[in-house]
Amino acid sequence: MQTAALLALFVAPILGQLEPGAPLLDDPATVARIDVVLPVLIFAIALIFSSVGHAGASGYLAVMALAGVAPAAMRPSALLLNILVASIGTVRFHRAGHLRWRILLPFAAGSIPFAFLGGMLSLPDALYARLLGVILLFATWRLFRLPPTEPVSHDAHGSRWFLPLAVLCGMGIGLLAGLTGIGGGVFLSPLLILSKWANPRQSAGIAAAFILMNSVAGVLGRLASVATLPPAVGYWAVCAVLGGIIGSELGVRRLKQHTLRRMLAVVLLMAGGKLLMT
Repeated sequence: MQTAALLALFVAPILGQLEPGAPLLDDPATVARIDVVLPVLIFAIALIFSSVGHAGASGYLAVMALAGVAPAAMRPSALLLNILVASIGTVRFHRAGHLRWRILLPFAAGSIPFAFLGGMLSLPDALYARLLGVILLFATWRLFRLPPTEPVSHDAHGSRWFLPLAVLCGMGIGLLAGLTGIGGGVFLSPLLILSKWANPRQSAGIAAAFILMNSVAGVLGRLASVATLPPAVGYWAVCAVLGGIIGSELGVRRLKQHTLRRMLAVVLLMAGGKLLMT
């Protein structure tokens, strides 16, 4: 936790100076600092999340909130970064044999249409901030609570309830994904692991493809929002891709993620708490 504390000290000055959803500050020094720090944090988030099969949307939204990016630009930016990183993760984990399509497809069948629907809906800024804050705190809890060891999974198809439960859960996760601009991996991965439908490596592969599908559906449901992408999104995309390549390589090679997840949880906790208190 010493590393996590150092990360908190690194982000804290930004947190203290910026309001979520507010325009970037007029102080040139602060703006210059954000221009350097935000891409670095996006790279780190992509690296850490992709190592466990995620694409990092909740993390991107967290640091964008800390940096004062407008809410209208946050969701499409996070979805774009998600698509890039999740594409890398899907390919890498599939090649390594960790992607279980028979488990993925029922969840995807429920989630894709509802992610599209959620992408078409607009929330008031205040409600969006509260909902995103709750999701970020949930992601924090998940990052702290995921077991450091790999439990043994059983055959999900041995239960007659798996198919309807997977479709129903996919519908709920997809709607939340479309509404908030996340891919849903923070909900799907713990569900798969705690239900023993997949071990963490299989869960990572399933989550990567699930996030990719939901993110594409979310963008298609709100194509007009692409016009709100900030000019810096190209730099963010390069950083996310680099982080995704390195992180997915580490994940496939079975790098232990316990400390890294706790480091990222510090950022999510800070941003989620600030969104709820604003």
